[in-house]
Amino acid sequence: MPDERRPSGRVGAASLRTYAVSTAVDDLVTDEQARLGRPLQVLDLGGGTGGLAVRLAELGHTVTVLDPSPDALAALTRRAAESGVADRVTALQGDADSLGRTHEVGVGSTELTGPYDLVCCHGVLEVVDDPAATLTAAAGVLAPGGHLSVTVHGRLAAVLAKVLAGDVGSALELLVSADGRWGPADPLPRRFDLAGLRRLLEDAGLVVERLQGVRVFGDLLPAGALDDPADQWAFLSLEQAVSTHPDHAAALGDLGAHLHAVVRSA
Repeated sequence: MPDERRPSGRVGAASLRTYAVSTAVDDLVTDEQARLGRPLQVLDLGGGTGGLAVRLAELGHTVTVLDPSPDALAALTRRAAESGVADRVTALQGDADSLGRTHEVGVGSTELTGPYDLVCCHGVLEVVDDPAATLTAAAGVLAPGGHLSVTVHGRLAAVLAKVLAGDVGSALELLVSADGRWGPADPLPRRFDLAGLRRLLEDAGLVVERLQGVRVFGDLLPAGALDDPADQWAFLSLEQAVSTHPDHAAALGDLGAHLHAVVRSA
């Protein structure tokens, strides 16, 4: 059945695109807080300006954001202060190579060794030098039974987009290339499919609990198609049905513009 948390009023396009992942993370956090009996310790890799981190901090969790961009971290710090959660959000400049090490912060230092109850790795594996090493490092700072939430760009959605744009040459290159790129000018170093992402996660010693495509149809809709709240709800219900349908989820999931996995430490 569709999730009953209906969007209220007019929802922005970005919120619609991230709704499925946001809902899955919210559910995970709620379940884990109930299991542990306390707020979570969260690490957000590549968390940028803090859209996810501040929301989790507002729910009472403590969040460390690790991001290479000083500008993004400055925006995160402002957002956390404006939301009244500055005491629960720590902004650190660095990348996945910092995991498991002591990180200098002003005149002090912070250990990025965990253990963390939840590590979020959204939009990171596409751009790091070694996705397998990043996942291994992330798994290494998880608490026993802790969870990792991963989102990546999907290969087949990009293939379909190129075909619809009439660029069949790039579509073919996306389909057959080892890294899911359409050529040297492609701004993304790599894209993934569900099977390849599952192999990466399992090779890192992680147990896959949830693996699905998200944003399966959203990028195909014309501008203005979801201005009406009723249409927004119908779209969100469709996206959820696509990811959970017993017969069609596997076939359609790989067409997601993003792929989302929830995994736990073994």
